[in-house]
Amino acid sequence: MFDQPLASRIRCINKPDTNGSGDCVVYVMSRDQRVDDNHALIAAQKHAIEKSLPLIVTFCLYQSTGHRTKEQYEFMLQGLGVVEKELKDKNIVFHLIVGKSSQELGSFFEESKPSVVFFDFNPLSGPRTLLDSLVESNPDIPMYVVDTHNMIPCWVASDKKEFSAATFRPKVHKYFGEYLIAPDDIVKHPHDFKGKTSSIRSQQKDIDAILDKLVSTGISYDFKPGEHAARKKLADFIHNKLEVYAHDRNDPTKDALSGLSPYLHFGQLSSLRVALELQAVVNGAGASLHLLESKKMPQANSFSNKKVASAAVLLEEMIVRKELSDNFCYYKDDYLLVSGAHDWAQETIREHDADKREHQYSKEELQNAETHDEAWNAAQRQMTSTGKIHGYMRMYWAKKVKEWTPDAQTAVDILVELNDKYHLDGGDPNGYVGIMWSVCGVHDRPWTEREVFGKIRYMNYSGLKRKFDIETYIKLHKNSK
Repeated sequence: MFDQPLASRIRCINKPDTNGSGDCVVYVMSRDQRVDDNHALIAAQKHAIEKSLPLIVTFCLYQSTGHRTKEQYEFMLQGLGVVEKELKDKNIVFHLIVGKSSQELGSFFEESKPSVVFFDFNPLSGPRTLLDSLVESNPDIPMYVVDTHNMIPCWVASDKKEFSAATFRPKVHKYFGEYLIAPDDIVKHPHDFKGKTSSIRSQQKDIDAILDKLVSTGISYDFKPGEHAARKKLADFIHNKLEVYAHDRNDPTKDALSGLSPYLHFGQLSSLRVALELQAVVNGAGASLHLLESKKMPQANSFSNKKVASAAVLLEEMIVRKELSDNFCYYKDDYLLVSGAHDWAQETIREHDADKREHQYSKEELQNAETHDEAWNAAQRQMTSTGKIHGYMRMYWAKKVKEWTPDAQTAVDILVELNDKYHLDGGDPNGYVGIMWSVCGVHDRPWTEREVFGKIRYMNYSGLKRKFDIETYIKLHKNSK
């Protein structure tokens, strides 16, 4: 039924659909909240058309999720409103479930009697535990998980936890060309669903009740939600910023970043779509994205065309680095624990966790940007006022928390809470692995040994001064909340 490479994105998690019985096909949307470029939705529709069945897309809205806040929920819900409208135009029902996923989805399966259910792939423990629960409680329903979040499916890219980007990169290069293919379009679905479903509007009372109970940070995010806004943001970046991205991306005083991370996190934009758009730019410059076929990612300065150079850098970050984060979380259950680090890192952490700290701050002091380090305070204020920290400063932000808290695990725990509470792209494998890289040396190598950090890579204020105009950055965020 499914041609390659779509078939390689799909994994059966209990038993294959052999008899075709059932009244519909269900796609449980979660991590990938879009209609275009959605292989899970494509697979679900192909299956439904093959079986002459209606198709339902359902989304389960949790009453709370970790440290996520009201503003983050509102951003997500507005994006889902776009999804609902797009699906309606394709004669596909969008069904919103509010409540505990395992119970509510189980009840919905019992009512709708699906022939088969498709799920988004997510490497984090919560979604994987939910899948296990649903498989156990619904043994007669064939269930599949589809990786449409990564350009290269996680289990295809590697069958084990990779040591670093250096070991993962050649595997990405091996499969890159095979998966740089535009997905099929979703067509108007030929089979109507006559059963009972709930729209976002019909569930507004329950949605408002959830929003009222969530913590509000007061942040007004400078991002318009939804897949159309995501595509517009991508086009704007390519047209106006791509040329300077390779040179200026590590300077937080310059507006050179893509601004795509929230859209990638919520799945309102796919990494594959970004790569396809970059392919068009690179081809137009007379080059090729097969630059990724080399054993080592080419350096930006090896290309005379600035846009081609920037495309190489962005693909390294968005495909190699970001998908390496999924690899780590998928193959390491303890992905937010010191025990998840390399052996050398665990050893150096044990040796230096009890080192005396010159400065120590509580979680509340850190949250309120009340430290002696004005560069760090500026990064924290940037996050609590805009919902993001510039990527380079995000590393410094995390490493200093390691330096100012009693031990590495405490640092990780505090960073995860602050990250998930304020960052619009919080609760993401990429952010988690960034924290683990900063504090526990994940995907890194040993460096010169020093107090507190041991052999974990160190960053300091002097290094920021050498890299860019740190005083200007501090002034930019001096008066932020």
